[in-house]
Amino acid sequence: MTNQQQLKQFLNSKVKLYNTPGFIKNDPIQIPHRFSKLQDIEIMAFWTAMLSWGNRTTIINKCTELSSLMDHTPHDFVLNHQDADLKRFKNFKHRTFNLTDTLYFISFFKHYYQQHESLEHAFSKAINTNDEHIGEGLIHFHQQFFSLDNAPHRTTKHVANPLRKSTCKRICMFLRWMVRNDNKGVDFGLWQSIKMSQLLCPLDVHVERVARKLNLIQRKQRDWLTTIELTEALRQFDKHDPVKYDFALFGLGVEEKY
Repeated sequence: MTNQQQLKQFLNSKVKLYNTPGFIKNDPIQIPHRFSKLQDIEIMAFWTAMLSWGNRTTIINKCTELSSLMDHTPHDFVLNHQDADLKRFKNFKHRTFNLTDTLYFISFFKHYYQQHESLEHAFSKAINTNDEHIGEGLIHFHQQFFSLDNAPHRTTKHVANPLRKSTCKRICMFLRWMVRNDNKGVDFGLWQSIKMSQLLCPLDVHVERVARKLNLIQRKQRDWLTTIELTEALRQFDKHDPVKYDFALFGLGVEEKY
């Protein structure tokens, strides 16, 4: 057995260990799992992913607070709120994400869902079936998200863009949640027009550390090209679903301190 085969077996065993419903209780993905309506899941999954930096417990608490501020009906809230309802968000903040950012997110969602059933279209519109990965979709989404007249420049830092050479970790994680469909109960698999093989592995600090230790990354920088490099390495183990290995790398890094 080659080293690559051994590594594949090792990572597959870790995917099996961590890609289970038990993963949900300690992870921010629990927030969108509290909802059943497609649009509610999309809104809370996107917002949770965008706020996912720092301690996981804090992220979960802040996103629970955010959900409460929208009466736990985010789709109905963004479409039907009155201006007076927005005052309740004045004290909501997570790290550098503040009231200005919150109000713009609500403004975008209202504008978008008045015209579209699902957030899927905002990404899939720019992704062709023969595209190797989701990069063009992320670029198009960023342009659309900040296309409203009142888009504050400061908020652009909270939604990553490959054109800025960002790893786009949080938005790659959001797309993993929405696209991957393996019937394991963690990822939602609600979107059909983006292929699992096109997803890119979210490159957080834990995943990066483990991936470097396993020689899955050679690039010294930590940027968009590193995200692509890691995913291409994972495709050698499963070309149809490379991002399932996010569970293995993250679990090794966080749970096992590998």
